[in-house]
Amino acid sequence: MLPRFCWLSLLCLGLVACNRQEPVAKPVADAAAALAADGDHMVSINAADAPAPVAPVLPSKGREWPEVALENGKAWVSCDTDYAGEAGDGIALEALDRASVDAALAPCQERGLVRVRYAGKINPSFTALVSRLAVVADAMKISRRILDLDSSGGQVEAAIVAGDNIGASGWTIWVREGSICHSACVFVLAAGDNRLISGKVGIHRMMRISSTASSRAELNKELHEVYDNVKDYLQRNGVAVGVADLMMTVPNRSLRLLTNDELKQFGLDGTNAVQDDLERIKQMRKCGDDFVRRKDAFLVAFDRECKVEGVDLETVNSCGQTLKERFGFPDDVCPDESPLSEIGTALLVPEPVAIPSAESATSAPAAAQLAVPPQRN
Repeated sequence: MLPRFCWLSLLCLGLVACNRQEPVAKPVADAAAALAADGDHMVSINAADAPAPVAPVLPSKGREWPEVALENGKAWVSCDTDYAGEAGDGIALEALDRASVDAALAPCQERGLVRVRYAGKINPSFTALVSRLAVVADAMKISRRILDLDSSGGQVEAAIVAGDNIGASGWTIWVREGSICHSACVFVLAAGDNRLISGKVGIHRMMRISSTASSRAELNKELHEVYDNVKDYLQRNGVAVGVADLMMTVPNRSLRLLTNDELKQFGLDGTNAVQDDLERIKQMRKCGDDFVRRKDAFLVAFDRECKVEGVDLETVNSCGQTLKERFGFPDDVCPDESPLSEIGTALLVPEPVAIPSAESATSAPAAAQLAVPPQRN
């Protein structure tokens, strides 16, 4: 039996616990503050707090853009696909005003290729980043655009707004070795014209940070509308809605990494199926049915005969150039839309990189093999 003073102590503790009032959870008033503190969670906020869709045309050159700071993230701009070379990830983008973005992209204008490395959260300032980069890239006619992404996630609504901007402006999304794309980042990944994945992609449930729910039924009702929007977004980007269903089964504090087979099965790896259909429709109108048939046959043969595992990039390109003659390319009517056009082929070949040791060679094995898809027609 416990001594009397122990019983008294326990009784006092019990009375304190019984009389203590539990704090009532309140909706988060400041969505930006919540994003800063959400760690690696995927969060959803009230519609009133969601970032507004960015207007299709931002203020023209010579007029000021609204001031936006890049929060919980960093961005670098490079005109090369290779990050193992001397230039690395490129020049840090310190601000999002028009003059700063113009200066960052200007060196890429001649080559017509830009790679933007982003490491950080998916939030409203990220949506501003991608939309402003697209406006300047359009103005400079930089048609080949790569978003080199490393993100643990962030806000669902911001990811969807950013994704719609990306989908409208022609970006390849790259998750390279050592990088991750978790949680809400997966929605950004979905929007790319092409997705190149060597890093880790993971999913889990979203957390409703502005929720007032006190039961499973109430929480489910709140999330139902959000998931409907997510599924609609995934469908318009050619991604299986099963991704959203699978997310529902993984606790927010956990993570479910997707395998290579699952990424392909869900439509998150490789060519965006919806964009591919759109390009085929455009090419059929411009170049004719015979052109599209020959191009489809070429791409099948190219994958089967040229893209053999272990073959170096120069051999792949040489094989492709030889294969073009068999299928009647370049086409007289649509030379720019022909597969492996002279411009596209030049951009497939990276600048040579001196690898000093075997250790450094394994640190970035895919950097020199990033194939940049041809520009949109």
